[in-house]
This record gives sequence, C-alpha cells and structure tokens, in this order.
Amino acid sequence: MTTVSSDTGSGAITAENPLPAVDKDFVQAATTASSTQTDAGKTAHRNTSNADVRSFARHMIADTMRLTVQLKAVAPHGVQVPKDNSDLGLLDSLKPLTGADFDREYARKLGLEANRRAIAAYEKEAGDGETPALRQAAQNALPTLREHYPMGQKLAQRLGVSE
Repeated sequence: MTTVSSDTGSGAITAENPLPAVDKDFVQAATTASSTQTDAGKTAHRNTSNADVRSFARHMIADTMRLTVQLKAVAPHGVQVPKDNSDLGLLDSLKPLTGADFDREYARKLGLEANRRAIAAYEKEAGDGETPALRQAAQNALPTLREHYPMGQKLAQRLGVSE
C-alpha cells in the first residue's frame, strides 16, 4: 500500500482510501489529542507528587487510549491512524517542570486547553464529518470528552489556576 502524505505528514491518508479534508483533519486532531494526553500523563507521573494530578493523569491516559482504539476500529480500510503524533512543543514545555510548577502548567495546558481543543475537534467531526464511521465515532466519544473538561476545571481550581 502506498502512503500519500497529508498536509501534516501524519500518514492518515492512503492512495487506496483518501479521506475528505474534514475527516483527515479530525483523524489528525483526535490522534494528536490522545497521544499528547497519554504522553503528558506519563510525564505527570514522573514530575508530580500531587495525588489529584496523578489521578487526573491516570484517567486521561485510560480514556484517551480507549478512544484511540475505538477510532482505529472504525477507520475506513486503507486509512492509517497515526500511533504517536503528540504535540512535542507542549510536552517539551512540561518536561523541565516539577512539583507545583508542573502541576499548574499541566492543569492549564492539558486539563483546560487540550480538553477544549479535543471537544471542538470531535464536535466538528460529529457535525460536519463526511465519513459515516468517523462521524459516529466522534459522536460516541463526545460524552467522555465532555466529562474531561469539568474534571480539568476542578483540578485547575484546586491548584489555583484560572481559566
């Protein structure tokens, strides 16, 4: 199978089954969100001793890994869902931080900002997606994603991070 690179180089499109732009953008955004949450959650386990941050990170890792598996299961034949395309800039900004500094940035960047972006991407696909299986996957995932944001808000509040 010959891979045709997308605008972002994600490898999500193949010659056998090109996706419409809206769906290609969704696959890219969804996998970036999941990979970033998973990798940032692993960093959280190394860089914090805060039980609330660790609990939030565990929850995000479990849910985003499950959502990625679901996305892979419904991806049309010939569409490769990227395995790891994390936001390296975001992750690099967290790596040197520890303790309360890490906790606040993690809550702001992952609990609030990343969750808002993920919800927006899934809502766009749920409303505008052209590939029925991907549109349905986005609709099915939205309740989980919409639970993440209030969890992130509570974590941010506990840590003194304002929106």
